[in-house]
Amino acid sequence: MSINSREITLELGDKEFSFALSPQDVTKYFNAMTATNKVAPSFNLLSTTVKQEQRAELRELLANPVMTMQIAGALLGEYAPDVEIIVKKPSTTPTA
Repeated sequence: MSINSREITLELGDKEFSFALSPQDVTKYFNAMTATNKVAPSFNLLSTTVKQEQRAELRELLANPVMTMQIAGALLGEYAPDVEIIVKKPSTTPTA
């Protein structure tokens, strides 16, 4: 794994699933998302990054599209860095 890759474990009910997530995985996920295609990229992200021996059990949970989106959201939320972002509004005061 590279420096930006992370292993993340999610507990779903009474089961744990471990994912190995890299910047390339996240980029592929976002590039596949479209206005009419959100569940399939989430399913693919989860299926390809979970430990191979846990894949079949996870896919049973992914039969529900809402569950798929919730798990993907939790995984990406944990992967994201903690950065404080402040949007500065433009000044409405005229400059000279």
